[in-house]
Amino acid sequence: MKKTMPEYCTEEMLKFLDELRESGITNMFGAGPYVEDHFGLDRKTGKDVLVYWMETFTERYELNKS
Repeated sequence: MKKTMPEYCTEEMLKFLDELRESGITNMFGAGPYVEDHFGLDRKTGKDVLVYWMETFTERYELNKS
């Protein structure tokens, strides 16, 4: 089942999280504050963006690998 991207989530946010993951700065379960601070999001919205990123990571990663 394909997950629908929240309207407040952007490709820029997903790319930021991809780059954060690649940097190894933090475990991605602790990435909420990074996305919140970078994009000026409240805690709930930041968490929602992170959860969407996590739930769709494999699908997006496979698309970008080709």
